[in-house]
Amino acid sequence: MAEKSAEELAKKQREISIAEFFEKNRHLLGFDNPRRALMTAVKEAVDNALDACEEARILPEINIEIIQLGETRFRMIVEDNGPGIIKAQLPNIFAKLLYGSKFHKLSATRGQQGIGISAAVLYGQLTTGKPATVISKTGKGKLANKIKIKIDTSTNKPQILEEKEEEWEGKEHGTRIEVDMEGSYQKGRQSVDEYIKETAIVNPHSTLIYTNPEANQLIFPRATNDLPPEPKEIKPHPYGVELGRLIKMLEVTEAKTLQQFLTSEFVRVGPGTAKEICANSALLPNTKPKKISREMAENLYSGIAKTKIIAPPTDCISPIGAELLERGLRKEVNAEFYCSTTRPASVYRGNPFVIEAALAFGGEQSGDSTVRIMRFANRVPLLYQQGACGITKAIQDTSWRSYGLQQSKNSLPVGACSIVVHMTSVWVPFTSESKEALAHYNEIIKEIKLALQECGRKLASFVNKKKRIGEEAKKRSYIEKYIPHVADALKEIIGFDEISKKKIEDDLSEILEHTRGELEEVGVDNPDYDPELAKIGTEEDDEEAVQKKSKKKKNQDEDSEDEDDSYGEEESDEEESYGSEDDEKEEDEEESRGEERQTKLF
Repeated sequence: MAEKSAEELAKKQREISIAEFFEKNRHLLGFDNPRRALMTAVKEAVDNALDACEEARILPEINIEIIQLGETRFRMIVEDNGPGIIKAQLPNIFAKLLYGSKFHKLSATRGQQGIGISAAVLYGQLTTGKPATVISKTGKGKLANKIKIKIDTSTNKPQILEEKEEEWEGKEHGTRIEVDMEGSYQKGRQSVDEYIKETAIVNPHSTLIYTNPEANQLIFPRATNDLPPEPKEIKPHPYGVELGRLIKMLEVTEAKTLQQFLTSEFVRVGPGTAKEICANSALLPNTKPKKISREMAENLYSGIAKTKIIAPPTDCISPIGAELLERGLRKEVNAEFYCSTTRPASVYRGNPFVIEAALAFGGEQSGDSTVRIMRFANRVPLLYQQGACGITKAIQDTSWRSYGLQQSKNSLPVGACSIVVHMTSVWVPFTSESKEALAHYNEIIKEIKLALQECGRKLASFVNKKKRIGEEAKKRSYIEKYIPHVADALKEIIGFDEISKKKIEDDLSEILEHTRGELEEVGVDNPDYDPELAKIGTEEDDEEAVQKKSKKKKNQDEDSEDEDDSYGEEESDEEESYGSEDDEKEEDEEESRGEERQTKLF
């Protein structure tokens, strides 16, 4: 075989466009199957619309419509009432990957990378060959700009196929995008329906009008007219800056001295702290930043680590709030007990973040399956990659047996419970460009565990209270059982008539109530519960559960004579009944103690 020279191999080398890369690797953006692709496209468009409205301080009103054009072809339409987009920016925002205003901005926003909506346009043209249509209007009395665009994947630049100005009746300002794409519409926990519902729950200030492919319209009205506080933009914190980035900042800064550089380019660094950093770095405060060598920059980096610096401010992030988070959960789950918490702000890699958690226990929830987990990041639902998420890891690492739920080692707890976790940060550390799972940073997992433990302690208190009430009810039942017999005995001994006997029974019942106190009732009392809202996203799950159950039973019948399979089934049965033997033993002991008490009493 003839050898090839370096010159021959060099001819094949060429630059790769980011659009070309994601065209071949669309699964990295969440477009790996038709069902997920449709949900991801809607998610990116709605997230952009919410961000635009909140930045302009406009109460969001967003129309989402999915029209089925064929068996596997859909048209996604998303229209908002935001500030609109100027004509020059329209092509770049919708048809150029890695173009946006949020990558270099340190404040809590849904978008981060400048990929999302242009990736939806790319997926649409890849699967249907059709361009996206965008119309935007920036103010009352102005004409709307309408364009049809594609992405030139070889250069990652927009191709404008049609451009014109037109009237947009009934609309003062806003943006509308239409994209045809291949997809699959199914109901269930990972559907478009579920995404819209969960978005409405954690964004109570927004109105969402959703029309599904079956032409059924669902309206999620806003629950409050108060916009979330506007997150302020901050500069990077010194603790979160790597050495290479620090060197780059020194090269491009306009500051004249090192002290000025530290105070102007970082947050929480005043003149005193800047001088302390310089002293710990063995550098003079009046050193010119552009003349600092790599070795001097490394000393500066070490000096920053040695200096105590105040944690970054938290006005750059926007938590939902424990009360609103719990209120949203009450609409979704009809339970006996609710609790929620918002943790104090913490920091990872210099980025401030806040963890919020809520929990619903009992009620109409199934007690023989794993808990339901609802994950959110900067008010965006995370429906996929649950197993790879730091939130799931934190839930698995929490000892739920102490709080009244069953749990095997390193697994999700089992019980009638739903858990909600929300993270808000200036930079959410997603594991991939599809933004579906949080990275496993120790600081983040620790804060999630602390929030869950706080909710768990409240849950344990409720479970113990419920158990005590149950025991008290059982004790009362033992006594109430013998009240008629006592009345009969007194009637025979003293010769009471039936009226006197009835009065004695009433008196004994009254003495019992007075002696032991009023028995508190524990049950479902949730006026906020919305059954129609809770039903959204569960229809398909119910059908799938029935199918899986029948399939499992069929497989068990077929494999009942197979030793290996039956051994696996025994293990599964043991795991499902984990903790039930102890519960039965406790009940037997309680019954025997009750019988002893009855004998002593009478």
